[in-house]
Amino acid sequence: MIRFGTAGNPDRFYESGHKKSVQMPAWLKEIGLSAYEYQCSKGVKITPKTANELGDAAAENDIFLSIHAPYYISLSSVDPQKRENSIDYILKTLEAAKNCGAKRIVVHAGSCSKMSREEALQLACATLEKAAAAAKANGLDHIAICPETMGKINQLGTLDEVIEMCKVSETFLPCIDFGHINAREMGSLGAVADFEQIIDKIENHLGAEKAKNFQVHFTRIEFTAGGEKCHLSYADDRFGPAFDPFAEVIDRRNLEPVVICESPGTQDVDALTYKTILEGVRK
Repeated sequence: MIRFGTAGNPDRFYESGHKKSVQMPAWLKEIGLSAYEYQCSKGVKITPKTANELGDAAAENDIFLSIHAPYYISLSSVDPQKRENSIDYILKTLEAAKNCGAKRIVVHAGSCSKMSREEALQLACATLEKAAAAAKANGLDHIAICPETMGKINQLGTLDEVIEMCKVSETFLPCIDFGHINAREMGSLGAVADFEQIIDKIENHLGAEKAKNFQVHFTRIEFTAGGEKCHLSYADDRFGPAFDPFAEVIDRRNLEPVVICESPGTQDVDALTYKTILEGVRK
């Protein structure tokens, strides 16, 4: 079953009089969406009580939960303490995920700093190995850690790099941000074949199951020579990627990803647009 949902809480949620994230699952179900990525991007501040309430609401409304880990995670930092801190942030996010019944957490790798991409990737994989071991030791390895493809050229997170990070543990799952890939590759995603190649690569390296059920972020993103500049609403079509070719691939390959929209403020409207596009392809 493919699911569509939002990253965080959109403008219409607040405009309709809602205030708390625990109200999101019921609201999402009401408007026709079925996934929610709770944002811990600025730190894991959700209390166990609130997490339990969010999890209960998600279960009651059949909303698939994931959590975005803090943005300041740096898996490849040259500072060993920062890498250790990053493991702690991952564990705290996993603990929050356990408390609310979320099945996945999304993780940014960080920048390449002043080292080569190869050196940065080696450090990131080593840090993730420690994180995976710590997760298992704490009974949290049933929750998938999802390294995310990144949008800026100096960030660690090409498709190939994310695939290598996912090879660290069988419990890992890729988070493919198509807007990020399109931004760092200067508008590479236009045709159906462009999306097919990404799915083929995931399948060839990580297996058919992970190529079918991976985490997706999908948003139009403005980019410059350095890659990602800012996220856009889907109606602003100056930049890609368009969802139509990916919808074709979903249908052709019988994919079942969780598709999370990160448009600024309009993520609910745009996620519903993606859902409508896919429904049109399947008619």
